[in-house]
Amino acid sequence: MAELLGLGDECGEGALEATALAGSCLADNRLNLDVYPDGCCRFLQLFKGRRGEVVQVEFLRLSSNDRLLGTTLGILPHLKHLKSLVLKGGHARDEFGLCQHGSLTSLPPNVGNLRCLTHLDLSFNSLSILPSCILHLPSLRVLLVSHNSLVALPEDFGSLSNLTFFSAMKNQLKDLPQSIGELALLQDLDLSENALEFLPEEVGNLHNCTELDLSGNRLSSIPDSLANLKSLRRLHLHSNLLVTVPASLASLPNLSRLDLQNNCLRAVPPEIQTSPFVHLRGNPLGETEPSPQADESSARGLRRLFLGSGEDSFTVTSEGCKVVLACGIHFYFPPGAASDPLRIYFRTLAPDPQWVKLRHHDVLLSRVLELQPHGVKFQQEVQIWMPYASPQTLHQREVVVRTFSGQSWSDLRTRVEQKRKSKKHVAHCSVLHFSWFLVVSRLVQNECKVPTEGTLLFSSVDPNIKVTFPPGVTEETRSVKLQVLPVSAEEIEEITANAECRASPLLCLSQDSLVDFLRPVRIQLPLPPGVTGLNLDRSRLHLLHGDLEGQTWDDITSQVVLQFTHLYAVFEVTHFSWYWLWYTTKTYIGGIAKKVYERLRMYQVNFIALQRKKDPEQVLLQCVPKHKVDPVLKKLQDRYRGPEPSDMVEMFEGEQFFAAFERGISIDMDRPDCVDGRLSFIFYSHLKNMKEIYVTSPVDRKGQAVKGQVSFYRGGVPESIPEDASRRRKGPDSLWLATLPIKLPRLKPRWGENPGPLNGFSFPPLNLGNAETGYLTQANLLSIARRVGADWQTIGLNLGLTYQQIERIGYNNREDLDKQILDMLFSWAQQNSEDPDCVSKLITAMKESGRQDIADEVETIIELGRQKYRKSIRRVGLEQESSTEDSAIAMM
Repeated sequence: MAELLGLGDECGEGALEATALAGSCLADNRLNLDVYPDGCCRFLQLFKGRRGEVVQVEFLRLSSNDRLLGTTLGILPHLKHLKSLVLKGGHARDEFGLCQHGSLTSLPPNVGNLRCLTHLDLSFNSLSILPSCILHLPSLRVLLVSHNSLVALPEDFGSLSNLTFFSAMKNQLKDLPQSIGELALLQDLDLSENALEFLPEEVGNLHNCTELDLSGNRLSSIPDSLANLKSLRRLHLHSNLLVTVPASLASLPNLSRLDLQNNCLRAVPPEIQTSPFVHLRGNPLGETEPSPQADESSARGLRRLFLGSGEDSFTVTSEGCKVVLACGIHFYFPPGAASDPLRIYFRTLAPDPQWVKLRHHDVLLSRVLELQPHGVKFQQEVQIWMPYASPQTLHQREVVVRTFSGQSWSDLRTRVEQKRKSKKHVAHCSVLHFSWFLVVSRLVQNECKVPTEGTLLFSSVDPNIKVTFPPGVTEETRSVKLQVLPVSAEEIEEITANAECRASPLLCLSQDSLVDFLRPVRIQLPLPPGVTGLNLDRSRLHLLHGDLEGQTWDDITSQVVLQFTHLYAVFEVTHFSWYWLWYTTKTYIGGIAKKVYERLRMYQVNFIALQRKKDPEQVLLQCVPKHKVDPVLKKLQDRYRGPEPSDMVEMFEGEQFFAAFERGISIDMDRPDCVDGRLSFIFYSHLKNMKEIYVTSPVDRKGQAVKGQVSFYRGGVPESIPEDASRRRKGPDSLWLATLPIKLPRLKPRWGENPGPLNGFSFPPLNLGNAETGYLTQANLLSIARRVGADWQTIGLNLGLTYQQIERIGYNNREDLDKQILDMLFSWAQQNSEDPDCVSKLITAMKESGRQDIADEVETIIELGRQKYRKSIRRVGLEQESSTEDSAIAMM
């Protein structure tokens, strides 16, 4: 085939190796290639070398983030037996760690010739229109196109007469075709997170629909025809603009959940309000309609939205609203802030020093909040309240909200408030546009505008520090900022180990102009502690000038005219930077000042490594500031045990460090936060520098315990630390920080010793279910496992396994997808072997995970079991009837 010519060049120099690797991916009638970064290359190699087997494949999964996807699409129509096709994006991540959409924008027209295709998943792609070939798939039962850019569905969408499941969540749909009512077999319809403003009456013809999700749209009303959906069990309408709902919804016979939260409902029919399955939180129930002249004084009557932890968006209208996120962030959109309904998206991100740039002496107090859309400007200011970690140990500082424009960070005017009930602190600011936001603690900043007539600027931290701008100092008005870092005599003595060294507060001056002042600016600084104009020895007093990055400190005592009063030193300068008065017998004071300045920016910390008592393979690692170690250990002592904390080390705010497990202990190398086998951390003094992970060992632990260790190493040096500190940290020995012991105990026998039929894995004997509904045996689970693929984690979570269990399974069976799947399935089976409904839960979990194909297979197995059970009952009944007749004849 023409598309296979030059395949070796497309796949790179490793094409020959890829051929061998691709062969191992072909198992039975399925190909799960989305778990490989070169999955399309493997598929092309397989089709070229083993075409006869590939065209028999029934289940195919590929990543639409793959660069060879376009070449691969042309081959799909040759797979005439294909039943399930998954072309999903989301396998690559952006710089913030979020899933990237795939490159798929269309499908070849002859994909419509796949007569056997029943399951098609095109989620997380770049589709703007639904490929027309999809409407020619006569057997299609499950269609997923969520997380795309669809603005409409085709008018003849109803021609998919066999469709039972359709998901188009998180698109841009504005309306629905009337033909949607022709989907007579549809059971599950998900149209959440779109831009729907109304629904056609024909939606009421979906008589087999059991779940309908319309949340997160712009619906102001819903048609009365929804009352015809007699099979409906769950109806999701939260986060819309509903002002009314039909009372007939309450009479739906099978309805078990009606979610009307976060709408504009001021009144609802009594039948709905009293129903136990109805959820109405976040509506202005009982409140009167605001008058057209209402202003901010009517804020109490605004619609209130309370969003759960799983939600990431909400709609704002011209009426305004108040919004509360699950993480504690609050918003106030005043009436008129948005002229048209606007969908707001939000997410919180872990701070990354690559783009979160802290200034000297800044302390980060929150995660990063991103609000979208970025380019929209509001008609009125939107207010934001962001919770933050209260800096109780930081004095003479101020808290501000900082925003990122895409190129640089700037500080917003911020007011600090404390919640009355929880006593938690929040930072309150107002904005006209959305971007990225975080909360920091900085040195108190005093600023003023300097006109041609001159002015006077005081420090609010130390009023004895003042700057005088004489008349004629500038031709144009410029902005000047002043910050002061108090330094105690005890700190100077501790760092320099010299009781005779004294220093004044550190003064930082900056301006928004690159031009020096036209006339000297007069600066007054207090003399160092214990020094007065009466006992002053001028030979010991030094005025130091530092650059804005604190890299160099020059003694400028001889370059300026110093005047003294009883308590102050006064001097004049024409340009701004750091200024510092020192009183010492040392002659070269610049090097000492650099050392002190560096140490003032560092934090003393300890590392802890604890193992969970009930599961020693679960390890908690944390970097804790020195003064917090004892409280942290006290909170953890009931659930964890481990060695004493490490010796004290010093770190900068925003500094990267790594944890490496050594001597027979390892972690999953494929974790996104794992770099060259080491776990990456970023130290922020007021945020939790903690990770809890599962470890494993290549050593056979059946006969002995493993005594390993975890070592902590410095990582990349922050850009803003002094050059000397950076130079001292180079070299392998200086990178090591601390080492703590980790012990994995001897393993106890599990499940028995008989090897299972796949990869040497061991399985327990089991029969899930009951005789009437049918059993699932060990062999059935093995068959199911072969079809699960990369969805195993989602399926496990939907089955009820905890995230920690899923993570542990992944680590214990790293680099072996089959073992991960088997361990997940049999762990669940072992936990639920006594539950008579476990089989139905398995089917539901498969459907919720988008694996209708596996759910169908399980239902087929169960139905076969039921038939065998009925036949056995009939057979036993006939035998009993025959034996009864024989007994009667014998008695005669």
